[in-house]
Amino acid sequence: MSADQKTGDGRELGQAKQFAYDRLDRAMHERARLGIMTSLMAHPEGVFFPQLKRMCDLTDGNLKRHLDVLVEESLVQIDKEPVGNRLQSKCRLLPRGKERFLDYLEELQRVLHDASAAAGATLAGTALTDAAPLSGKAPAATSKRVRQG
Repeated sequence: MSADQKTGDGRELGQAKQFAYDRLDRAMHERARLGIMTSLMAHPEGVFFPQLKRMCDLTDGNLKRHLDVLVEESLVQIDKEPVGNRLQSKCRLLPRGKERFLDYLEELQRVLHDASAAAGATLAGTALTDAAPLSGKAPAATSKRVRQG
């Protein structure tokens, strides 16, 4: 089998479950929850509910509903902390949440790699570049605009 008949990680093209992407975690694979997880990853000390609401552009009820899913999955913890003379909810990513989120991002990297390879490394004028393995500090993937002409 030639090199162009294998994916970047050595999987043969056309093999069973090649494009199943089983590690795309359903608890995070939703726009709002992806934004929440990214916000909490960027702020390991935690984020107060009103700030998280603004960062993710969600309503109170919508944010609470999505946080409930993440708490139920043991990805996020919510504690009440005193701020002035009242208690406010502070959301933090749990160690298990960080681990699962990094697994999720690696699977997204695989999706980008496979899609890029299938499209001849160019999607609508945007070349997708290989990113270094995720360390929790680097973005999952980068893209650069390619000038035609």
